[in-house]
Amino acid sequence: MTSTVSKSAKDAPDGKVPSRKGPPVDRVVFVVAAVLAIAFVTWGVIAPKKMDDLTGKAMSWVTGSFGWLFILTSAAFVVFSAYLALSRYGNIKLGPDDSVPEFSKFSWVSMMFATGMGIGLMFYGVAEPLFHLNAPPMGMAEPGTPAAAQLAMEYTFFHWGFHPWAMYAVIGLSIGYFAYRKRNGNLVSGAFRPLMGDRVDRAPGKAIDVVAIFATLFGSATSLGLGALQITGGIDRIFGHGGNSKLLAVGVIAFLTACFVISAVSGIERGVKWLSNANAIAAALLALFLFVVGPTVFILGTFTESLGGYLTNLPTMSFRDGVFDSGVAAPWLSDWTIFYWAWWISWTPFVGMFIARISKGRTIREFVVYVILVPSFVSFVWFSILGGSAFDLQLNQGKDMGAIVNAGMEGALFETLGSFPLGAFTSALAVFLIAIFFVTGADSASIVMGMLSQNGCEEPRRGLIVFWGVTTGAVAAVLLWAGGLNGLQTLVILVAGPFMLVLIAMCLSTLKALREEPYESTLPPRVRRAVLHAQRQDRLQHQSIALATLGCESADEGEVEKRTVATGVDD
Repeated sequence: MTSTVSKSAKDAPDGKVPSRKGPPVDRVVFVVAAVLAIAFVTWGVIAPKKMDDLTGKAMSWVTGSFGWLFILTSAAFVVFSAYLALSRYGNIKLGPDDSVPEFSKFSWVSMMFATGMGIGLMFYGVAEPLFHLNAPPMGMAEPGTPAAAQLAMEYTFFHWGFHPWAMYAVIGLSIGYFAYRKRNGNLVSGAFRPLMGDRVDRAPGKAIDVVAIFATLFGSATSLGLGALQITGGIDRIFGHGGNSKLLAVGVIAFLTACFVISAVSGIERGVKWLSNANAIAAALLALFLFVVGPTVFILGTFTESLGGYLTNLPTMSFRDGVFDSGVAAPWLSDWTIFYWAWWISWTPFVGMFIARISKGRTIREFVVYVILVPSFVSFVWFSILGGSAFDLQLNQGKDMGAIVNAGMEGALFETLGSFPLGAFTSALAVFLIAIFFVTGADSASIVMGMLSQNGCEEPRRGLIVFWGVTTGAVAAVLLWAGGLNGLQTLVILVAGPFMLVLIAMCLSTLKALREEPYESTLPPRVRRAVLHAQRQDRLQHQSIALATLGCESADEGEVEKRTVATGVDD
């Protein structure tokens, strides 16, 4: 990603940054997406109960009829990503062959991680393992037993491991490849040119970008709602009141919306990068503190056994859809696994576009490894520390953590932190992390929706960023007010359905384009340089022979090239 703001500041007189104009706003994409978004917010304000009922029925139909497709497609993304990384296509760069990365690996990983799922890790870091411990997945173990603990961690790893990051990798790789190597524009629709040709510039391509905006809008709104719920839980933990107040949650949404809009309009270099690095350090300090003062040996054992169980049972978990147990397994999978896959899919447009922006110059193999394996490993460590600490409180110290998580998932993290030294301080730090994690992700989403509205401009107009930021906050407030957490989950599944088909087509388009790459581009860098050097020497030798045939004396490489240009003789 090139920071237009920072470069413009260097090039402009007196260091003044010129206004962000760039390409014109795509009026069709922006107007259609904006009108539909405003209509939804208006509907939610006027008739919240009716909206909740209708969307609930629609979600039941989608999960009942197409749950298998969510599960099968998510597994296919993992396989597709692994194929690209392990094949010769892994040597191709997201950009010209001589391009180099623009960010250090620490900043690169920090930005993609904070944008990809930072807020979710804070909300579910304790809540999901603890919930599964006391209500085991699909009734496959007795609640509160060691068998339930192992199953709980395996499914938590499953929901936050390879599958979601493979979804991000697929779209990020595709957008980065077509934007920076093929120069097809920094839009989701630009990745479809091999399949659709010039139609990506007309109605079909604009429809894809509108769907991408909607997926981003509702995915971000869901995260904002979750963040608001947990921050109110933290306020309740610290001050003793406010935990169940919807009015307070809406106030938190308004405050966070203002924060991420300010961060977004400040630019990637000034806003997202600084916040991501600071957040990564603060989160690492929180996890390290809990690891040291908590049950260290128990945490290490939790990580080891859970990782082994996850890798062993990954194929079975990846394809389980509950078709033979519609009474218990199917509803559980709908509430958890399918919701997660839909949530990740709804995040893929903006996370993918953002990761593509910061990954220019990386090879496909490097991209896949760092986008899937590194964040997955960090997630496993995070859940082992937070979830393992909560498990120890219940299994070894007799604390009724099940009652706490049943009272509200948003309070589980703070109750766990409060059971260890400096509980008030770590709870306050957790509230800060939740807020900053969301600001980091949401300002990226606002920028991406602005890009989609302005023909892929990497520095969209501030007015667009502000509009989409405020709209995200409004959607989150409406969903939270109408249906709480269930309302957030319902809308994200409905929006993710159409975009899942877009991701499938994107994989086909990317594979078609990769097969047309020159063979030299698929070679390892050193081999490619050696082959190109040999070809150059062979060409010069042929040119020398041709010049000698014309009666010219032998010359060095420079003279041969000059004479070749003058005479027009080549091989």
